[in-house]
Order: sequence, then C-alpha cells, then structure tokens
Amino acid sequence: MSGRVRHAEASPRPSWLSSARFYEVYPQSFADSNGDGIGDLRGLTERLGYIHDLGCNALWINPCFDSPFKDAGYDVRDYTKVAPRYGTNDDLTALFEHAHTLGMHVLLDLVPGHTSEEHPWFQASSRPDPTERVTPVDADRTIPVESVTPVGQTTPRIASLFDPRRRGSDCETIRRVVQESDTQESVSDRYIWTDSWISRGDGLPFIGGETERDGTYIINFFKCQPALNYGFAHPKHPWQKPALGPEALATCEAMLDVMRFWLSRGADGFRVDMADSLVKHDDDGKPFTIRTWQYIFSRIRPEFPEAAFVAEWGRPYESMQAGFDMDFYLDWRWDGHPNGYNMLLRNTDTPLDHESDASYFNADSGTSIAPFLEQYLPQLHDCERASGTFNLITCNHDTLRVAQRLTERELKVAYGMLLTMPGCPFLYYGDEIGMRYRPLPTKEGGYVRTGSRTPMQWDADKPNLGFSCAPSESLYLPVDSAADAPTVASEAAREDSLFNWVREVLALRTEQPALASDARFDVVAAPVDGRAFAYIRTPADGHASTHPRTTADSSSAPAPAATRDDVSDRNGATARPLLIAMNPGRGIETVELPSELRPDASMLLALGSPTVSGRTLTLPAQSFAILG
Repeated sequence: MSGRVRHAEASPRPSWLSSARFYEVYPQSFADSNGDGIGDLRGLTERLGYIHDLGCNALWINPCFDSPFKDAGYDVRDYTKVAPRYGTNDDLTALFEHAHTLGMHVLLDLVPGHTSEEHPWFQASSRPDPTERVTPVDADRTIPVESVTPVGQTTPRIASLFDPRRRGSDCETIRRVVQESDTQESVSDRYIWTDSWISRGDGLPFIGGETERDGTYIINFFKCQPALNYGFAHPKHPWQKPALGPEALATCEAMLDVMRFWLSRGADGFRVDMADSLVKHDDDGKPFTIRTWQYIFSRIRPEFPEAAFVAEWGRPYESMQAGFDMDFYLDWRWDGHPNGYNMLLRNTDTPLDHESDASYFNADSGTSIAPFLEQYLPQLHDCERASGTFNLITCNHDTLRVAQRLTERELKVAYGMLLTMPGCPFLYYGDEIGMRYRPLPTKEGGYVRTGSRTPMQWDADKPNLGFSCAPSESLYLPVDSAADAPTVASEAAREDSLFNWVREVLALRTEQPALASDARFDVVAAPVDGRAFAYIRTPADGHASTHPRTTADSSSAPAPAATRDDVSDRNGATARPLLIAMNPGRGIETVELPSELRPDASMLLALGSPTVSGRTLTLPAQSFAILG
C-alpha cells in the first residue's frame, strides 16, 4: 500500500464533509456580547443562527486559546484554556452544543508548530536546569500529582476524564490534569535549544540572551514564538534531535492531548496552522513532516473517527499523504508570480489597484481561465485520489479582502464559481456583504493583514454598526466609517445585493447533490483565447470514477457522456448533473451544452440574463448561470 493512498484506504474522511459549507470567524471581530469592544464566544453563539440562515453549516474559529496576543492568538499560552477576553471553556462548550443543535460543525484553529514564550512548557524549558521536573503549585488542585500519567500514556484514569458529558469545574479539572502531566515530565527538549549561549541556529532564526538557560532557542516567526521540537530530518549537531525520535514523539503526544481535550468537549476537528513546517530542515516534499502527521493521525483518528482536519499546507500532494482530510488553495504570490488563487482574484503586485489587476474575475483583464486550471486540476487530482478535498476560499484572516478591487458584479460572478467548485467552500466573515479592506496601523502583530480583520458590520442604525455597544475608542479595531459601508441589514433589504446572491448560491448548493464537495467535476469550456468557463458537476454516486478531466480545452467541446443522466441522492430524490457557466468579461461568450445535461434542463440560477437556444448557452457580459 503506497503512502499517498494510505489515508484514503485506512481512514475515510468524515462523512459530514461531503456537504460542508464553512464560514470563517475572527472571534475578536465578529460580535461583542459584553460591551468591552472585543468580540467573544457568547456573541458568536448568539449569531450562529445568522451563519446557519446564510447557508453555512460549518464554522472555523480563528485561535481562541489563552494568549498574550502578540500575534493575534497564534502565540498560545495555554492550549486548554479559552482566552478570558473571549469567555470561558464553558462558553466554548456551549457554542459547540448550540452549533450541533443547528446541524453545524465547528473547527478550532490549532497552532502545533510553536507556542508563546509565556507558555508553561517554555518557562520550564528555559530554566537554568531544564531537566528538573517542575510541579505547579495550586492549592485548589483536585487531582493528586501521583495519579497523573506521563504525557502520551493515556491510561483509563485519564481517558475517563475526556468525557464530553463533563462540564463546569470538571472541565477545569481535566485541564489541570493535562497541564500537570506535561509539567511532571521534563520539557527540556519540548523546544529546540542549541548547546551554548553563543550558538547560532544552523540557518534557522534564533534568539539568545533572553533566558537563564545556556543556549539559544529557535523561533518560527516572531520573537515571541519559540518553535516546538518535532526534530530535524538530518541532525548534524548534538542539540538537533531526530524527527520521530523520543523527544519529537513526546511533543507529538503533548499535542495529541490538546486535540483530545477539545474533541472530547465537542469540537469537530481542527484547521491546522502551518501544518507543513513541523520538522526542521526537511527534504523536498516534506517526507519527515508527513511521517510525523501520519503518526499523529494513527493515534487520534481511532479515538475520534468523525473529526476533520484541514491543513494550511497548500500542496495537496503532500498534505494528503500526511493524512489530512482537506487542504486550502492559499493566497501565495512570490516574486510577482501568482498561484491559482491570485489568478482568480488578485493578480497584481499592488493589491488594491483595479487597473493593474490581471485576475480572471476583473471584467477588464481579458484573462482566460486556462492558466488557473493548469495549476488547479493536478492538485485537485491529488486530493481526490486520497478521498480528500482541495478547498477554495473567498478570503481569510491573512489575505487582503477583494471588495475594493472587484466591483459587486465581479464579486457575484466570482463567488458563484467559488461556491460551486469541488471541495468545501470557505467564506470569510463579512465577504458575503462586500466588507472592504481598510489600511490600518498594525494590531497584535497583524501588520498589513490588520485591515482584513475589522469588526463585522451588522446594522448602520446601531452603534459601531451593531458590533459592540462599547465607546468607539474602545473597539478592538475601528469599524468602517464610510457612509456606504455595507451592513447585513442594508444588504438583506436590497433584493439584488451580493448578500442575497451568496444566500441563493449556498441554498442551491445545499439542495443539489451535484454540488457536494465530492461530486464529479468535468471542464466543459475553458478557451485559451476567451473568457468563458463552464463545468459540469455530477453526483458522485453516479460514477465509478471521480477524477476530473486534466486539461483546459481550447474549444467548447463537451465532456464525455456520463453513465447515467441522473442518480438518486440519500433521500431517494432525483439528483441531476448541473452545468455551471460564467463570463466575467465585457463581451458575449457562448458555450455548447454537454450531453450529460438533460434535454429538459432548466435555468436554476442566473445573473446577467444568460439564454439557451437549442444546445447553445449564450452568456452576456458579466453573467453566470446554473442549469440542471
């Protein structure tokens, strides 16, 4: 059995991902329930109905764990405690429970590669004698230290504590067990330390002179983020421990305990931050990081088979081998060279400039979809061969929002595609109303990203656009003060708004098995010298093969015929193939209807008055159509 199909054969992905439609929330900016100017978990819980009614049935919450917030929560001080500014562990458990009553799933953001410099592990590791075992002093401790098992050895005693029925003070007891089992073990090698205060980092970023320990320590990004020790692919110094050696496995076990803690409390999985960067000096293709994740998944999946894991990796050939269920098409643009996401939405070195933007959805760019497909299709194949998904995003917390650069009409065409492609769609909060990027001073290490993290805009008739009742100067970030700032209330009231378009597309995705994440995808039209793009989605149960075609056609030749015109969905209802077609340009485009489409197919959703005559679909300027 080859490594790349191991996950597909040994651990099928969670069944609920087939119909998942994700909404990403930056918790400090979504809804403030207590008037302190910062969004919180109770505010988010109160707004779950909004997310559900929009058409999303899954949630990704950016980091909400205890943190000094030097990198907006990606510097974790305690993995098993909710940051007080967001609420309590019970608040997060209540959010899980309410989401589940709505039929929604919740992913937490896991940062496995580094912690905050204030994490107890690092504080113990940086002592003059880091091999000394440290026992935390806690007069209210209810679990005797002698009953705690070392990290990674989950005995029935501790396993019984990971019981989702436990609430309140029991939750705090479990958290102490996890913390104490960590600190009872020596954490000398939990991080990567050199063997001298004057040692350099062998090409890795390092910090010296900050601790009592005689050595420098490796960091991942900011000074405040010491790298956790998952070992080196090819150790060449005594201080470099081997990948999957005892020290690295101890770190894996500590992270497994974090996963168990939250999965047992009701979390449905994790989005994993920088999942490809665990092992240092890894070879091309990340083989040692892949093996590390395979080890982690071999431990956690038997315990939580319906938990989902999405990688911030961006290379599905690797992430699927590692065992992840999903990967993202990330917003990467290096040295002026765009990736597929940039080709669609931001193909410019000056991100807010419309005129220089050569992205596909810019009506004036003249760009074909073919270059995007040349990148996208091979990566989609890699995911499908491993029964995984390759997900497209509208934006995220690290990406500049596109609303300044693309008009509302351009965004409608763009979201029509992004929300009907294979994989699980990820909608960033506020994108459904066209929230705009704002050039703001950095906040909590956000730098240029800060302007994509502003408060959600609910209602112009309420203070701070409905985000918070706090004084405006107390807000986490300022709200958009423009007179035309879009809000949920104003967009919902306007029949032809972007908001209502997104709701329509998501409603159709909810109803149609052909738009499931694992439904078949075939390119119908992608002319190199034209602007049209058309593809057919067919319910997965209708085919033995789920592999899409691998080339972007230079003509509008139809795809091969399906084996059946329609199949039945899980409820026995007829599930037809659907044709999705678009023209983001200024001219008129035509597409020949493929043979898979039934003769009685009707227009299910339309933008810009597309028409069908015989077997020809005519797409006026900036139009979009779904037929089935």
